[in-house]
Amino acid sequence: MAQFQGPRGTNDLFGEEMTQWHLIEERIREFAHLYQLEEVRTPIFEHTEVFARENDSSDVVNKEMYTFEDKGGRSLTLQPEGTAGLVRAVVQHKLYANPEPVQKFFYQVPVFRYERPQKGRLRIHHQFGVEFIGDKNPLVDVQAIQLGIRLTQSFGLKNLKLHINTLGDDESRANYRTVLQDYFRPHLGDLCEDCQRRFEQNPLRILDCKIDGDKPMVKESPKMSSALNKESADYFNEVLRLLDIAEIDYVLDEFLVRGLDYYTHTVFEVISESEKMGSQATVFGGGRYDHLVESLGGPSLSSVGFGMGIERLLVTLEAEGIELTREKNLDVYGISLGSDANQLMMKLADQLRTEGISVEMDVANRSMKAQFKSADRSNAKLLLILGDQELENGTIRLKNTLTQQQEEVELSQIISAIRKQLEDIK
Repeated sequence: MAQFQGPRGTNDLFGEEMTQWHLIEERIREFAHLYQLEEVRTPIFEHTEVFARENDSSDVVNKEMYTFEDKGGRSLTLQPEGTAGLVRAVVQHKLYANPEPVQKFFYQVPVFRYERPQKGRLRIHHQFGVEFIGDKNPLVDVQAIQLGIRLTQSFGLKNLKLHINTLGDDESRANYRTVLQDYFRPHLGDLCEDCQRRFEQNPLRILDCKIDGDKPMVKESPKMSSALNKESADYFNEVLRLLDIAEIDYVLDEFLVRGLDYYTHTVFEVISESEKMGSQATVFGGGRYDHLVESLGGPSLSSVGFGMGIERLLVTLEAEGIELTREKNLDVYGISLGSDANQLMMKLADQLRTEGISVEMDVANRSMKAQFKSADRSNAKLLLILGDQELENGTIRLKNTLTQQQEEVELSQIISAIRKQLEDIK
């Protein structure tokens, strides 16, 4: 019979890696509580129009989406990012209808992109994201950045640098579009096929092209700051001033435009400066978007947020030599010999679990020697030992693996004895 492999660009989670995921997810929920974020869970697929909006020139939309027709002829897409689906849910259920000026949400979702698999970037990866929906305020931009940085720092990451830019408002972007088109028009023949298409659709995308982005003619192109109107410049300067107050170091990166077309004003990425990260150095990134809520049928609400890939975070932790571990915390291992003893141990294990005490027991009718070896590997705090002699006496042996002391306890008293021993160990 054929042995199947997982599809290219996917992976399976188990063992220590699964433990690391649990620890990251727990930390995310701790920070969600600290910042009072409300979780929203959305489907893994949406109507394609949620992601593929008119005139979107991003590679995510044009090259990387998994899109298919269902049996009713409707075009559906596996979510390539988390923001649009969350905003769709916020609009559909009117979650914005709240007296507070800013609604704060978070999500943890799988996202799907058809791209070349590499370490930290798979065709299905998992994204944690935060969205602050409501009033446009530089303070909210900085709070979103602050949340992401403090979260990553809480894992022990130190070699992080915030890269930040502004894309300005609609007027500033229109001005910059004209400036870039005037600049690149004489060089059109030197641009890749994708950038020639972007020239008409959205020339800002040329700046982060994987092929042309490092060419001198791109690096020497006019900067966004030359096209900003006063309102956009004032807004961005206030963001930078607040970052200084928050003591968050940053690099002004005027070529940073992010990979999705809905961003306006502030855009940012937090980069790992670890030498081992290479080109996959972005730990998380995001920005402000003024029109996405409205484009999905909601009111005119500005928002800011970021997305963080869990796989990328794990790769960054590995690059900095940080290992997330959790000690196995088994309370009791039950060792029993014979059918009657096994049945009694099964019943006792069930009672202990009902009391919130974790229990492992043998289910393979192995010898006492084999069971003791398994118990030793389990690092259980206590051992329960039940053989013929204990059955005859109506007792069970209770052993503390830390002190190596053991006692014989009446079966009717064993749960209270275990509770006391566990309390003493704490």
